Amino acid sequence: MSPIFVRSLPFGLYIALLALEGLLPDWAPGFDVRWLYPVKAVLVALALAVLWRHYTELKSRLPFKHVLLSLAVGIVVLVLWVNLDAGWMLMGEMGKGYNPTDANGQIDWLLVAFRIAGAALVVPLMEELFWRSFLQRWVQQPDFMILNPAQIGLKALFIASALFAVEHLQWLAGLIAGLAYGWLYIRTRNLWAPIIAHAVTNGMLGAYVVATGHWRFW
Repeated sequence: MSPIFVRSLPFGLYIALLALEGLLPDWAPGFDVRWLYPVKAVLVALALAVLWRHYTELKSRLPFKHVLLSLAVGIVVLVLWVNLDAGWMLMGEMGKGYNPTDANGQIDWLLVAFRIAGAALVVPLMEELFWRSFLQRWVQQPDFMILNPAQIGLKALFIASALFAVEHLQWLAGLIAGLAYGWLYIRTRNLWAPIIAHAVTNGMLGAYVVATGHWRFW
């Protein structure tokens, strides 16, 4: 299979289901659209599992010092993320977000579990394979599979990070996160580093959102 295809398919599937989410209220008025997130997470996880043998960049181990660096980067990105929500830092307006509460204001913990598991375990793998392992290297060199991540230049880092930012409502936070994860990939030359950092950011963001009720960050 094409290296581009196997790194793009899970991401493309996620984006397609995200687009479907906006259409469902008109197509199926009675369907609780919040349950599409677990469907997205499961389908993307299945795609990653089927294609796993092709992800040779995930077969290397990450040294402990780089694990610690990844944890630190993930925490820093989280702190910045929840503070970079001023109007000019957004592409549009922040909506209500993913609110897992019922009509009585009680939290549906199954929805929360699916949301955090998907965001912390599935999304980092899917996005880092696409944005960092594929796109960031491909911008530097079309034959990206033979490129050592340490050889990625600033141009490729900024282009991939800018496109990563456009994917998010909080474009400035997304840009900073993209630069941080991209730098981490270059610095460690191991894709597990940005995956871990991304997972820490998303997982701790989920805990923050549930604890504070600031659903808009979801």
